[in-house]
Amino acid sequence: MNHSSANKKAVFDPVHSREWLRIGIVGTDTSHAVDFTELLNNKEHPHHVQGGAVTIAYPGGSPDFGMSINRVRGFAEKLAESYGVEIASSPEAVAERCDAILLEAVDGRVHSELFARIADYGKPVFIDKPLAVCRADAEMIAETTERAGVTVMSCSAVRFAEGIAQCLRDVAPDGIVGADCFGPMDLEPTQPGLFWYGIHTADMLYALLGRGCRSVRAASSEGHDMVIGEWADGRIGTLRGNRVGNRKFGGTVHTKKATVYVDVYAHAKPYYASMLEQVMAMFRTGAVPVELSETLEIIRFIEAANESRQTGRIVHL
Repeated sequence: MNHSSANKKAVFDPVHSREWLRIGIVGTDTSHAVDFTELLNNKEHPHHVQGGAVTIAYPGGSPDFGMSINRVRGFAEKLAESYGVEIASSPEAVAERCDAILLEAVDGRVHSELFARIADYGKPVFIDKPLAVCRADAEMIAETTERAGVTVMSCSAVRFAEGIAQCLRDVAPDGIVGADCFGPMDLEPTQPGLFWYGIHTADMLYALLGRGCRSVRAASSEGHDMVIGEWADGRIGTLRGNRVGNRKFGGTVHTKKATVYVDVYAHAKPYYASMLEQVMAMFRTGAVPVELSETLEIIRFIEAANESRQTGRIVHL
């Protein structure tokens, strides 16, 4: 195992405490790697997240996925040149020399394999969406998590938008009886159906309704997708994915007394900053704000929606 530090640019904090964490990144083929590093390492950022800094990263990259392989080098260079991040030669080198890990590889197909390589180091891990692009890989990650005894969380940042949190606080006394969510749904051949962009809206729907979907049916056209989920308690949740028109996320929440618009952009604070705060708290305390069991159900929900959009049939979870 080659743990060369020839490209080392950062001075690591020698105190391995839960007050200040060395954060490692596995996968620099997404803008999230730069965004999260900026929030953590730049104390002048208006939404700076405290508690640690990114100190080491492994680039990775998927040769058959243009949005991965065509961006990975540039983002890695940005981390090294702008933030002094050491560029490592393997995921294992990252796991060995950090306190917590952001698994940011943009390609959900490789998450299971990458996670298996770092799990036994015992560091808490955030796996960026999607956890996986099929239920089999998602369940493999869950099995590895249990075997290694590590803390793991995976979700879309959209579920932590301040507007969603505000809506949930406002409607809690009335009880949510249904929800309709919408958002952009670009398609990417290597990330089947909803796994690429639809996962954001699916995560938002679950943030509002919680677990318990029992069946899914979908309709699809060139420009749009509509997914209808029926929950075990009779509630209905819908997901609309758009490939034409606006590229905004949003939705409506139905309570026993009113229907409330969910404004994802009501606050200046970006949702990925709100999520990173939750991730850092998880790294320090071990308390997971989104249980892996819920993420597994979301993966199954998306897999069922993908099946239904191909067949037009109702798929039972």
